[in-house]
Amino acid sequence: MRLSKHVALVSALAAGSVSGHGFPDCDGGPLANNAVCDTALDPITRATSLVKLFTVPELINNTVNTSPGVPRLGLPAYQWWSEALHGVANSPGVNFSTSGEFSYATSFPQPIIMGAAFDDELIKSVGSIVGMEGRAFNNYGRAGLDFWTPNINPFKDPRWGRGQETPGEDPYHLSQYVYNLVVGLQGGLDPEPYYQVVSTCKHFAGYDLEDWNGTTRYGFNAVITSQDLAEYYLPSFQSCYRDAKVGAAMCSYNAVNGVPSCADTYLLQDILRDFYGFAQDRWITSDCDAVQNIYSPHNYAAPQQAVADALKAGTDLDCGTFYAEWLPTAYNESLITETDLRTALAHQYASLVRLGYFDPEDRQPYRTYNWSNIDTSLARQLAYQAAVEGIVLLKNDGTLPLSSSINNIALIGPWANATTQMQGNYFGVAPYLISPVMGAVDDGYNVTYVLGTNITSNDTSGFAAAVAAAKEADAVIYAGGIDLTIEAEALDRDTITWPSNQLDLIAELQAIGKPLVVVQFSGGQLDDSVLKDNPSVNALVWAGYPGQSGGKAVFDIISGKVAPAGRLPITQYPASYVNEIPMTDMNLRPNSTSPGRTYIWYTDMPVYEFGYGEHYTTFSYEWVEAPANSYNIQALVDGGKYAAYLDIAPFTTLALNVTNTGNMTSDYVSLLFANGTYGNAPYPNKVLVSYVRSHSIAPYTTATAELPITLGNLARADINGNFWLYPGTYELALDTSRVLTSKFELTGSAARLTSFPQNTMTS
Repeated sequence: MRLSKHVALVSALAAGSVSGHGFPDCDGGPLANNAVCDTALDPITRATSLVKLFTVPELINNTVNTSPGVPRLGLPAYQWWSEALHGVANSPGVNFSTSGEFSYATSFPQPIIMGAAFDDELIKSVGSIVGMEGRAFNNYGRAGLDFWTPNINPFKDPRWGRGQETPGEDPYHLSQYVYNLVVGLQGGLDPEPYYQVVSTCKHFAGYDLEDWNGTTRYGFNAVITSQDLAEYYLPSFQSCYRDAKVGAAMCSYNAVNGVPSCADTYLLQDILRDFYGFAQDRWITSDCDAVQNIYSPHNYAAPQQAVADALKAGTDLDCGTFYAEWLPTAYNESLITETDLRTALAHQYASLVRLGYFDPEDRQPYRTYNWSNIDTSLARQLAYQAAVEGIVLLKNDGTLPLSSSINNIALIGPWANATTQMQGNYFGVAPYLISPVMGAVDDGYNVTYVLGTNITSNDTSGFAAAVAAAKEADAVIYAGGIDLTIEAEALDRDTITWPSNQLDLIAELQAIGKPLVVVQFSGGQLDDSVLKDNPSVNALVWAGYPGQSGGKAVFDIISGKVAPAGRLPITQYPASYVNEIPMTDMNLRPNSTSPGRTYIWYTDMPVYEFGYGEHYTTFSYEWVEAPANSYNIQALVDGGKYAAYLDIAPFTTLALNVTNTGNMTSDYVSLLFANGTYGNAPYPNKVLVSYVRSHSIAPYTTATAELPITLGNLARADINGNFWLYPGTYELALDTSRVLTSKFELTGSAARLTSFPQNTMTS
């Protein structure tokens, strides 16, 4: 059906009146005889048949996240925006009940600490639980089917307020994390016939700044070379969009090289749709109000041109109202066509087809999920395990685990009695929150809790009570750091030091001479130099934002019920780093004005390096399957011709034995790094090429760790973003301390593994 070219917008329902969780009636409703209800047809055909029935005003009305549906067709309203970063979370699409059923959902640790576990199977299991709980919420009208998670922008600058939402700074690690999380969330790898839920990888692309020195995310232009884009900023998105086959994408607030991301045909078509193969049954949403930001503050185009640019570039859905307000004008001025609108809506509804939205309930196992699928015993165990596995021991002089002779502890600091603090941002209602105080009591300690000081404060009136408690205790545990008052969405840091009031209190506590353990809670790292170098601070633990079981996880490690084996997923820089490079500088490689970014390129000495983490036991290592002395590049490429993509073709799988030579059962994370002078200068310090977590290695027993390496793991990008496998000498090293090494040669001519799309657009 086609209306007059000049149309007036039929007003969408008010946002508050769109619940968005009903299902169409394909049995006796107006759509019963439409192909959208024919389960024998493919999703695109079904969605296209539905969208053909929409008038132009109805098309426009449904291009926003609070979609009113089409009442005359029996198509319900739908809220596309639900959140589930580390559990079903508060958002427009999620509605927790005030009590009883669906009043809470499992609250896992923030991704930054789950990333520190370096445990892909754990992440897949977490995704499965979150997806299951999200689907159960949907079945009872309390969530949508589309969850705008995960955040997979690499955490390259320690000041970024949202770094806590990401798994860390390394592109390969992020790629593995997101692959496993998305497969878990969606119910399999591109599952048929139905998704469990649809995941949305965000924020595409180059987004890692909130508000720094007057530059805000809404109008920031990220100037990124093709080399850095392909090598650092995009690998996690390639893994998500191409390999894990996520159902939805989100374009970011910022511009990339002069073009706002949500209006960027190069990003959304050339790279996302064409290069990554993002199929037509998947859709792209803007970040919220990012379409409006194309107009202001980017000042890229007038309002009607801004919405036209976004729609034509591939932004199917506007999280906001700008499409609804300005697409009628754009249509009337022939800036967009009816086909543009129908294409966008077909992408969205094809996704709902794959979610079973139009299909009989009795054919869908996911529609049987109910309250019994929430907060299961497995979910509780995983929330605890994710926290335990991610906690990192940074320093220990033997004080930890605490001696069995220690019974009375003083638990001091602004995180000591934390509850909702432990969830970080993008959180929901947890079934319970175990504070550090509760965790200590559960482990049998007599606890004296004193706040002492707030996160930031000039008030020292609490110091005396803290010192008095410490004097009476057998040991002192200081639980501090930063929280959402310091780092959050829309809130970057200016410094990366500990708040001075907390260091002042720690100084008074350490002067007492009792065993002193500092537990640092934070997403971004703090410069721990003053604690690292102080012998009176006996142990230092990083605990991130550990979620619903955080207090138990922390004290089970402090007491020795479990052993720490987490590894830092980010670099801990010295405080001076913030004066050496502006947040707006997107370049990774060092130059005359920059010391470089991340462990891959940073040229100075970190306080604690990426991948660092101590243990309560000791290990020995030996190769079971070491690399050969040399490999021919052409033979490797020929051998990978049957892989879906040459960059994920196998190079080899190495194996090593890890033997626990100490007295305590412990996990061990094998981190394998590569380095060498292959390709063009400058050369990276090293890059992570494989990792695996071995579980519960008992004293004097051995675990075999298998470490697969792909051709892409060894490749480097040229200035155009093409990945090449270069001849040269490669060295592999296990762990940050290089406890096991091996060298091999790649011989023959360099081989190109990928051909990165070139940007022919001009800003």
